[in-house]
Amino acid sequence: MARKLGLWLVVVFAVAATAEVGRAQLTEGFYGQTCPNVESIVKQAVTTKFGQTFVTIPGTLRLFFHDCFIEGCDASILISSPNGDAEKDAPDNQSLAGDGFDTVIKAKQAVEASCQGVVSCADILAIAARDVVVLAGGPSFNVELGRRDGLISKASLVAGKLPEPNFDLDQLNAIFSQHNLTQSDMIALSGAHTLGFSHCDRFANRLYSFSSPSPVDPTLNSTYAVQLMQECPQNVDPQIAINMDPVTPRTFDNMYYTNLVQGKGLFTSDETLFTDSASKPTVLNFANSPGSFNRAFATAMRKLGRVGIKTGSQGEIRRDCTAFNS
Repeated sequence: MARKLGLWLVVVFAVAATAEVGRAQLTEGFYGQTCPNVESIVKQAVTTKFGQTFVTIPGTLRLFFHDCFIEGCDASILISSPNGDAEKDAPDNQSLAGDGFDTVIKAKQAVEASCQGVVSCADILAIAARDVVVLAGGPSFNVELGRRDGLISKASLVAGKLPEPNFDLDQLNAIFSQHNLTQSDMIALSGAHTLGFSHCDRFANRLYSFSSPSPVDPTLNSTYAVQLMQECPQNVDPQIAINMDPVTPRTFDNMYYTNLVQGKGLFTSDETLFTDSASKPTVLNFANSPGSFNRAFATAMRKLGRVGIKTGSQGEIRRDCTAFNS
């Protein structure tokens, strides 16, 4: 029995040590000798793209989140398949903005011109995600680097891996905790909804078919509900999209949480953060303290960037972000 217990402990510690090594292999100065200007090169490419369209900001940030939650932060979301069966082709990913993909592709091309075959697409996406937050007025933070690009990208792996707009707090916590992200991390990352847009069908049930006694979700601010109905009438063109944050949609700030307090969360999964007593104190803290939100968001982004990483000899350094090396 003692031998079995000892063996079990060795296995547990070995697994834990492996996890720690995986985290330790990401370092802020990973390209210090091989591509020392990588972050400035990416920043320039992102800034140029932002000058062409604001969608660069929410598009790139959402791309990073979707990439990390499927197969880890390994740029598998960027792969294009002639058969339409890559990760990006899954129904939950089809609304990802093309400008997000283009931002990373352009940044990769710029990096390759200076440091050929050195920097992964996964790291470029992580840097770009930080840069778009800063461009929108959000907090800056150091990005850990050293990820390698994944070798798997399948649409069939996506279903059930991303939070849905109708999730309650327990469902949100369950899906985030799978990636070592706490409830506080989840609430902070949800604050990215201060930017970007959503198609009407993602929340139409809150306006027209919430329940038989109340077609409109009673947690929805009544004035906001009327505004949403005007922007998203029934049978609206499915391509129509509206701002996630009705107040400051182009600024990365804590207005998202103020909106939740006022009943102006667009998704059920947004408003539940305020209506559930277990998460309400954090929402109130972030609504009242921009500094607390910014610090929590930066911490959560660094933790998100460690999810499912490939390092060392795992994966590859893709030459073209949209295709596996042949």
